[in-house]
Amino acid sequence: AALREAYSSDWARVVATLIRVTGDWDVAEEAAAGAFERAAVTWPRDGVPRNPGAWLTTAGRNAALDRLRRRGVEAEKVREWAEVERVTGRAAGAPDPGDVVADDRPDWDDRLRLVFTCAHPALPLDARVALTLRVVGGLETREIARAFLVPEATMGQRISRAKAKIRNAAIPYRVPTADLLPERLDGVLAVLYLIANEGYLASRGDALQRVDLALEAIRLSRMVVALMPESDEARSLLAMLLLQHARSGARADAAGDLVPLPEQDRSRWDAARVAEGLALLADGAPPAGPGPYRLQAEIQAVHARARHADDTDWPAIAAHYDALAALVDSPVVALNRAIAHGLAFGPQVGLDELARVAASGRLDGYHLLPAARADLLRRLGETDAAAAHYREALALAPTAPERRFLERRLAGLPTPPSD
Repeated sequence: AALREAYSSDWARVVATLIRVTGDWDVAEEAAAGAFERAAVTWPRDGVPRNPGAWLTTAGRNAALDRLRRRGVEAEKVREWAEVERVTGRAAGAPDPGDVVADDRPDWDDRLRLVFTCAHPALPLDARVALTLRVVGGLETREIARAFLVPEATMGQRISRAKAKIRNAAIPYRVPTADLLPERLDGVLAVLYLIANEGYLASRGDALQRVDLALEAIRLSRMVVALMPESDEARSLLAMLLLQHARSGARADAAGDLVPLPEQDRSRWDAARVAEGLALLADGAPPAGPGPYRLQAEIQAVHARARHADDTDWPAIAAHYDALAALVDSPVVALNRAIAHGLAFGPQVGLDELARVAASGRLDGYHLLPAARADLLRRLGETDAAAAHYREALALAPTAPERRFLERRLAGLPTPPSD
């Protein structure tokens, strides 16, 4: 249990420190893994150390030296570490003077370096997501490959190319300077958002959601908030993920079939996560106005506050989507805005908005567009048109639970009276 807790809390810290002092991502990961393997043998015999994180860091540092020694580069690195420790009394690789460092938490700077380097804009977005899950989250390559439904070898190559890009392009292993921090933070949050999206609604396969990915996104978001508590967007992203994940136990039935939000048993929502998410939003938006993650979190908060589906304040949700659409040029945001308008102001209003979304062509082949049209047409009593759109959505739906849900909706449409 202690080892599991240490892995959750200290993996990123150990890897980050070892990358800083070795300059080699592969050596750092191998050495960190070696430290945890050694702990699995040593702790049951000798007891859990008073400071597990420090024990693991020291063990990882020794393992890194062994690996460097085998590569024949040990002498220079050992001299560097010994000299810095002699002069400063602390481990080599102290933060650069220009780096952004939490005031009284210098050990956190290593993890900041790691998170921001993994999400560097010079890397392709899919590589940023994979590298963050592997190096910061500690997931095995096979787990990441399974999450995104690609062969393990393909995912391994993707991660290796990302590391090579960091090395060959000399991407600095440091927190951005203050003038670049807001731009780079957006990139970090975008990576975590994409991980969470895949956890909330799997893109393929037999499962509706990937709870492991949702939890990993929450864990990494907690780390970013702890490191940068002044960021309203970081806190808002965490709030949104908590409020979404609070519903995970009610989103599927015992057979794994999708349960839509209005039909969910709200007593099965995780009250602790709801309370934490709402507390993160309690201070209100910053003076400059809400950002995209704040608006999405406020939408989730409206759902969380409704004791019953009929209590949902759809006009408030529609207003939040109006503000979000003004900030984010996203066809999915436009789709959700249209649905919200249909539920707030009547199905025909929503259908008119959906027609504009469809006319843009940006959601061609996306199953939730015809599914949304089918639902609003069903509410209007347009059975034949609804059935046609349900069949279109069914042909495009990527997961088995979504296909079964659409089949039930199609089968449940009223049968037109016979002549």
